[in-house]
Order: sequence, then C-alpha cells, then structure tokens
Amino acid sequence: MLLKNCNAFIDNEFINTDILIENEKIVKIAPNINYCGEVIDVKGRLVSAGFVDIHQHLREPGYSHKETIKTGSLANAKGGITTACAMPNLKPVPDSLENLNQELELIKKDSCMKVLPYGAITLEEKGQSLVNFSELAPFVFAFSDDGRGVANAKIMKDAMIECAKLNKYVIAHCEDLDLVEGGFMHDGLQAKKLGIKGISSSSESVQVARDMLLCKETNSNYHVCHISAKESVKMVELGKSLGVNISCEVTPHHLISCDEDIKEDNGMWKMNPPLRSKDDKDYLIKALNEGIIEVIATDHAPHSKDEKQGGFSKAYFGIIGSEFAFSLLYTKLVKTNLVSLKTILNAFSLNPKKIFNLENAGELKVGSRADIVVIDLEKTWELKESEIISLGKNTPYLGEVLSSKVMLTICDGKIIYKGE
Repeated sequence: MLLKNCNAFIDNEFINTDILIENEKIVKIAPNINYCGEVIDVKGRLVSAGFVDIHQHLREPGYSHKETIKTGSLANAKGGITTACAMPNLKPVPDSLENLNQELELIKKDSCMKVLPYGAITLEEKGQSLVNFSELAPFVFAFSDDGRGVANAKIMKDAMIECAKLNKYVIAHCEDLDLVEGGFMHDGLQAKKLGIKGISSSSESVQVARDMLLCKETNSNYHVCHISAKESVKMVELGKSLGVNISCEVTPHHLISCDEDIKEDNGMWKMNPPLRSKDDKDYLIKALNEGIIEVIATDHAPHSKDEKQGGFSKAYFGIIGSEFAFSLLYTKLVKTNLVSLKTILNAFSLNPKKIFNLENAGELKVGSRADIVVIDLEKTWELKESEIISLGKNTPYLGEVLSSKVMLTICDGKIIYKGE
C-alpha cells in the first residue's frame, strides 16, 4: 500500500512525502515513490502516527451493555486510535491470570486494533491485598486500580516496590474518598449556584503528593491518571524537580471545559475527576504547553442511557471520547491558538509510546509498524448521537460543530477505518 501526497508529521516537522507500507511495516518514506500495488492519494491531508490512548474503559468482560471490545475498538478506529490501554474495573477484575485470560480472549477475538489490558493493583480493586504482580506482568501494560484511589499508603508503597522490580508502571487514579465527602462536581461557585454538593481539589492533589513522595522513596515508575487540579500539576512539577520518575495525563474534556460550562443539573457533565475551575483549566493548558503534562488520554467511559439519567446525584460518573477526541482538541485548542498542533500530536501519539516503551505502537519511520491516521483538517461536521459507534452515547458535546475529521486509520498495515 502506498500513501501519496502526505503532509506527514515526522520528527516534529510537517513534511510533504509518500509512505510505502509492506508486510505490516513502513518500508520507505520519500517523495514521488513509484508503486504498482494499491495507491491511496491522501491529497495533502495531515498524516500522523496512530494515536495511543493509555486510558480507556472498554467494559468487557462484565459490563457489555455499556461497551464491548468490538464496539470500543471500532470507535477507536474511527477516532484514529491504533493502540488503547483498557482499565481493569471489570467483572471479573483482572487480578489473577485466570481472570485476565477472559479479557485477553475477548481482545484476541473481537478487537480490530491493539488493545493492551491493565492489571489491578489490589485484589478486586478493594485496596486491601496486593495482586501477584510477577504472574500478571508479562501480559499487562501496567497496574492500576482505576476508578478508585488506593487509600492505604503502605499498600501503595509495597505495590511500587513490586512494580519497580518488574519495570512496570503504577498508574494511579488519585482520589481520597474521605475528602470527596459524597460530592458530585467541583466544589466551586457553580456547584453552589446549582445546589450540587462539591468535590474539593485536595481530594486529588493530596494523593498525588503522597504518591510522588512514595515514588521517590521506592525509585519506581509512576503516572497520574486524568489530572485535573493545578495543585496536582504542581506536585508533579515538584516531583520532576526532585528527579522522581513521575508523569501524568490530561483528558480532552479537562482541557476544553470547566465547571462554568455546566449550566444545569445535567448528568452528562458528571465525570471523575470533575471539571474544575477555569483557573485549573488554564493551568492544565499551560502545563501541556510546557511539557509538564506529557500525555493526552481520553478516559473513554461509556454508560447506558439509563445510567446517565437523573442529574448529578444519580447519574454515573464518566463520558465517552475516543471517536472525536482529536477533533475536539483541534477545534477548541489548536484553532484558537491555545495549543499547537505539534503539541497535540506528540501528546496523543509519540509521548505515550516513548514514556511507556510501547514497542508495538507504530511511528512514522522506516522499519516501524504501520500505525497511521490520516486527518482532513478542513472538514467540519456535527457530532451527532446517531453517528457514534460506541455503545455509550454519554457526552455533553453532542451538537457541537467540529473542525477536522479522521479519514483513514491503518493498524499494522491494514485499513481499519475509512471515512468519506
């Protein structure tokens, strides 16, 4: 397969070139390649390495009414994501090889792209007893109890020690439930205006600070999930200045929205962590631009329609995003000159590949696996529920008119999505 007339993002530059793919890999990158096989003229559109999303909830096994490996992977393909890492809050929890094998079989059978499972940190994600890390390590991307914070500092420290021995990351959902106090949205002026119980920023930043210090003590690899508060980012900054191997991710929704955007008690806006203040949002953008935040991840969290009813007090936490994450980021951040296109592409592809040493995730270089996304930056379209592939339709951005659209996604040299 030959991709002709690419505006390819290579080595942090945009280059006009052709890309030749054979046997699942990129074999040549050069202008004016002659080829007798299948030729696709991308007509000067943006060509990037396929996106790498290290934080998704694909819901199988256990919750297939929300999402399946099949629908989740198809949604990823539509969004240009060629490698995704699936969180472990499943049924059964992948806290043993027996349980993990159920998920691995589903991935093997139903996924059209690369899905890497997480292993849990504690048995049943209850935060009390550690899993057998060495048993799970060869088969998982990393370890996390995502969906809840590990409350016990000794448990977290011991987990870091074990993961350090295996050169595996601890990837943490930082949330002190004692400080959440049954809240539903950010504890700010908008929560008070709407009469909704708030969640303080300290519920996140306290655990980030604790874990950063534990990471320093154990010399482990540590990554903060869906960072949302400026105080949390400052703890990451401090850790980096102390030589701690700490990294973090931010979601598209925490970069483009804040609590002021929530005008009514609408459960579609309920997510964990919640949308923080405008000041927090602006700080996240600043940290992304400065490289303190290195990774963008969607935290794609599908739910059934019934599970998102009833306003903030009753709706489940979480929104979807894998199919349209890039378009949201391009529309709200790049076109408004808040973040460069290069920064978005790096944070959503090459940075997670390099930080987590994902050898099977492709990049645009000769010899690499052909994981490629082609994007029409000039295309405008409306985000409609009827066109969403994911079983979950739970996003507050329905009806938004977005700029840029994925036109072609290639994974391991095979076309897995083709747009108009």
